[in-house]
Amino acid sequence: MKRQQQTRAHFALSLSQAHSNKTNIRIDRARCQRFLTGCLSILFPHYRSSQKHLSSKEIIKQLALLEKELRSTLTPIKDLLGQPPKIIAQLFIDSLPAIHQTLLNDAEAIFKGDPAAYSVDEVVIAYPGFFAIAAYRIAHTLHSFSVPIIPRILSEYAHEHTGIDIHPAATIGKSFFIDHGTGIVIGETTVIKDNVKIYQGVTLGALSVAKSKANTKRHPTIESDVVVYSNATILGGETTIGKGSIIGGNVWLTKSVPAGSTVYHESVVTVKARKR
Repeated sequence: MKRQQQTRAHFALSLSQAHSNKTNIRIDRARCQRFLTGCLSILFPHYRSSQKHLSSKEIIKQLALLEKELRSTLTPIKDLLGQPPKIIAQLFIDSLPAIHQTLLNDAEAIFKGDPAAYSVDEVVIAYPGFFAIAAYRIAHTLHSFSVPIIPRILSEYAHEHTGIDIHPAATIGKSFFIDHGTGIVIGETTVIKDNVKIYQGVTLGALSVAKSKANTKRHPTIESDVVVYSNATILGGETTIGKGSIIGGNVWLTKSVPAGSTVYHESVVTVKARKR
């Protein structure tokens, strides 16, 4: 019993010393998640618990509160930032009109492209693909201001709730459409241009996970007007899918394809009559 107590005391001391290290980064994950929800509740009334219509003055107040919340969220990592938290928070709030318009285009693309969608409101309220895209747009904006860690927390929060993994550093153009979405992976250096549609299980990944290649383009480029069907895997930083191409389900690609291509995987399906 005494030896057990000594072991625990030693473990507690080592943890205490590790926790006291001033280089440890302390970020409140729950606060980051509240910030994301706060952004969405301002941009879209669908995310507010209250159905009350907000006047322009009330929205201005909400924006001020959101700016204050972001400033407080950034303060614990202020030494890692290139600008003061106050400046970054102001820049982010000033970016919200552009984020809102981009998300409206995304929602419209989903509505027009999915025969099962009955309204844009339904897309905003219920579609996991839209939620994942919205979280990405917000996280990517923070990433563009060189904010570390927090953008990844936001994207992983969306990943946890939707099964869609979009790295905040990826570059995604206008009118992006994720259909169903579960199992989609979009890597850090991926470039996706305008009017692209991606189905569930698609991986836009790297050919190599070597740490030495961290600062190189490791993930593919998807040109405009491309459709990538379910469970396709496209790998490599030099791989480009040409404009207007269609990538069929279960395709594995590590090389570029020209514009207007149709790429599909042929498998043999055998049907036999059962013996009675």
